[in-house]
Amino acid sequence: MAQKVTGPRGTQDVSPYESYKWLRLENKLRSIVGQYGFKEIRVPTFEHTELFLRGVGDTTDIVNKEMYTFEDKGKRSITLRPEGTSPTVRSVLEKGILNEGTPLKAYYILSCFRYEKPQAGRLREFHQLGIELFGAQDYTADAEVIATGAKVLNDLGIGDKVKLNINSIGCPKCRPAYHQKLKAYFASHREELCEDCQARLDKNPLRILDCKVPKCAEIAKDAPVGLDNLCDECKDHFEGLKKTLTAMGVDYAINTKIVRGLDYYTKSVFEFVYDGIGAQGTVCGGGRYDGLFEELGGNHVPAVGFGMGIERLLLTLEAEGKLNFKEEMPDVFFANIGEEAKIYAFTMAEKARYEGLSAQSDLMNRSLNAQMKYANKIRAKYTVVLGDSEMESKKAVAKNMETGEKKDIDLEKSIKEQLF
Repeated sequence: MAQKVTGPRGTQDVSPYESYKWLRLENKLRSIVGQYGFKEIRVPTFEHTELFLRGVGDTTDIVNKEMYTFEDKGKRSITLRPEGTSPTVRSVLEKGILNEGTPLKAYYILSCFRYEKPQAGRLREFHQLGIELFGAQDYTADAEVIATGAKVLNDLGIGDKVKLNINSIGCPKCRPAYHQKLKAYFASHREELCEDCQARLDKNPLRILDCKVPKCAEIAKDAPVGLDNLCDECKDHFEGLKKTLTAMGVDYAINTKIVRGLDYYTKSVFEFVYDGIGAQGTVCGGGRYDGLFEELGGNHVPAVGFGMGIERLLLTLEAEGKLNFKEEMPDVFFANIGEEAKIYAFTMAEKARYEGLSAQSDLMNRSLNAQMKYANKIRAKYTVVLGDSEMESKKAVAKNMETGEKKDIDLEKSIKEQLF
């Protein structure tokens, strides 16, 4: 016997008996972001590696350690997307979509790929909802993006279980001076820093604030605070954001250690965090990235957005007992007695489908008793048994599987109108 082929580590299968949860959640997400005017964009699964080197940043762990990169047959360096923002910006820039007017509001639900250590809430192939708002510089755009995330969580019944943290990491005008202060501080602790943070010290000391190594995190506690080093423009932007969130009734806390894991962020950054699923508790994270279009060869376009992990969202819903999406069950199951009735049941199921119903019939040559057990297992709403007499009279009895109530039906008339 040949050896079984198994799935790659860090990936997961979603069975036909579990996929409805994903489908219901994704449809809910689409509906909520649609209320804010976001429209779906679809981008390729792979891009030229250069996009992520320039967009995500060559000092990030994503680029240095986690990307799935390969050379295609044309000798081009290709990378499976590790995140959704850079491909979306590339698409909007390349297609000139902003010429249709601003603000442009786009969303996507897609899979991303990062070579990380698999654990609960962290896979090598993961899925996320992302929203991107292009063209609006005002702090109200940041507030709307955050409010969209808050509404998603509230509508799913977990808004009071997830904490919103916000911060501002400055802009190209005020950040260089802050970087120098960080370099001076961390330089005195260089030998105590992990190997990665020693490299970050020279390239981008802001990344050290995000390090999860306990020793580095302890050293970072006394590092200079970004909020104390903002220019007037960034201060006003952050104050406006806080004021707007308060006016909207969105609770938040300020966390000066939030910098996010991508180099393109400027000004406001934020995370929605849930403590009940272990270390990977950031359910949603994002911020403003006003320089990304220019980094990718375009004009200046202010932008803000977030990414929300689908797997982490499902884990959070399950932990809070809110994963209560209902699986759609067949409207009617047509059972049969005999060879001719088997074909007749098959045609009746097809008739019901053309009427807009979900219908099934037996494909396994089961006994009538086994067919009824199967209909009960799949929780069909009605069962209809067809035999010679039903074929001849074109009359049958439909049984409500929940109440046991029986109803006479005419097989030549609309099944839907008679039962629903």
